Amino acid sequence: MTNNAAERAIRPLALGRKNYLFAGSGAGGRRAAILYTLVETAKMNDVDPEAWLADVIARIADHPINRLDELLPWKWNQASALSKAA
Repeated sequence: MTNNAAERAIRPLALGRKNYLFAGSGAGGRRAAILYTLVETAKMNDVDPEAWLADVIARIADHPINRLDELLPWKWNQASALSKAA
């Protein structure tokens, strides 16, 4: 028996923790942690993080503030994002 699967699963966390030391400041580390959280949340919801972030960044300035929940990874889908872009 090996624990390779468990070690592979926690490897990004260990690397991220070490990278926070080089974020430049405490605020930089917090921003990195927020970004990592957004990316992992998108992955957990079977959403391509790169496509989701690109769409959200492109749409957020014109998106109504009372409907920001539509941009969350668990409500976002690529088909609706493509139809709105067209």
